[in-house]
Amino acid sequence: MRPSGRSHDSMREVRIDLDYTKHADGAVQISVGDTRVICACTVEDKVPPFLNHMNQGWITAEYGMLPSATTTRSAREAARGRQTGRTIEIQRLIGRSLRSVVNMSLLGTRTLMIDCDVIQADGGTRTASITGGFIALALAVVKLMDKRLLPVSPILDCVAAISVGIIDGTVCLDLDYKEDSKADVDMNLVMTGGGNFVEIQGTAEKTPFSSEQLIQLLDLGSKGIQQLVQLQKSVLQPRADLKRLFPLLK
Repeated sequence: MRPSGRSHDSMREVRIDLDYTKHADGAVQISVGDTRVICACTVEDKVPPFLNHMNQGWITAEYGMLPSATTTRSAREAARGRQTGRTIEIQRLIGRSLRSVVNMSLLGTRTLMIDCDVIQADGGTRTASITGGFIALALAVVKLMDKRLLPVSPILDCVAAISVGIIDGTVCLDLDYKEDSKADVDMNLVMTGGGNFVEIQGTAEKTPFSSEQLIQLLDLGSKGIQQLVQLQKSVLQPRADLKRLFPLLK
C-alpha cells in the first residue's frame, strides 16, 4: 500500500482554478495532491534578438519555488545571486514542452512568457508546471483571438506531464515526495494529447530497470497523461470552442 492509500495506477486529485491572478493574460493554479503551482502567461509584443526578422514567435518559461514551499525554508535564489542548475533545467524543460505543441509561425512576432511559481511542493512540481502552464498559454491564446490579434490558433495539441516510478518492485503513477525520495526508479514523462512523447527523463536511483519495466512505466504514464489531457480540455471548453482552439486536431 502506498503512503497515500492509492493503488499503484492511481493519480493524486488534480484541481485547476482558472483566472487565479488578475493581470496575466492567462493564469491558473494547479493542485496535484499537496503540490500547488501558480502558472501565469504574459504576452509580449517582441521576440528575443535571435528571432529578429524571422517572422515567428517564441515561448519561454521561468520557474521558481517560494522559500516556504517545502518543509525546510530555502533561501530565495535572488538573494543568493544566481539560479540553481535544477531551476535552469526545469524552466528549459517547461519551455521545450510548450513549444512542442505550438506553431511559432502562426504566433506572430510575440513572446509568450510562462511563469511557474511553486507555492507548495510535495513532488511533481515540474510536471504540474507543464500541465498547468499549457492551460495558462491556451487562455492567453484565446484572449488574443477574441481581440482579433490572432486570426487562427497556433496550438497544435495539448501537452501534459506526469511522474512514474518503481517502488519496492512495483510500477507506480504520480509519485509524491515520500515516494519520490525512496523510489528505485524515478521518471518524468511529457506527452502530447495525441500520445506522442516530448521528453522522457528516467533514472535508476538505486536498482537498474529492465526493458520490460520501461514499457510498463511508459504505458502507465501514458494512461495518466491522457487523464490530464481530458481535464485540460474540460476546463478550457467553457472558455473556447475546442475546434477553434485546436484547428488541426481531428
